[in-house]
Amino acid sequence: MTQPLAAPLTLGAHHVGLAVPDLDTARDFFRDGLGFELVAEKPDYPAAFLSDGTTLITLWQVEDPDTARPFDRRRNVGLHHLALAVADHDALAAVHERVKAYPGTAIEFAPGPMGPGASASHMICAIPGGIRIEFATPFA
Repeated sequence: MTQPLAAPLTLGAHHVGLAVPDLDTARDFFRDGLGFELVAEKPDYPAAFLSDGTTLITLWQVEDPDTARPFDRRRNVGLHHLALAVADHDALAAVHERVKAYPGTAIEFAPGPMGPGASASHMICAIPGGIRIEFATPFA
């Protein structure tokens, strides 16, 4: 057994990479739906790189969307969902309003507490293409 470290060796997420069935649709959701900035594209890959100023999202087009299997959170090992932080409850409400009106999204559940008596609230949706995204307020 190794000795525990005094401090973590990492500094948080550098970026999150997502394989998507439709690159343009996913890119537009992050850019137009959430206000991320498109920082680069690699058309020959194809990939798009977007940032909200804190988190970098890399999107890759799957090779054959018609044969790609969607993630099943109960049967597959892998990314269950991506959780993005929002400033507060008002920001969460604004994200909910924006996302529920965005074409191709499905709200899994609307904003609410993370658990009984929790100070933090969250919501989860599936973005166009089916990837689950959570939006969460900080814990007080």
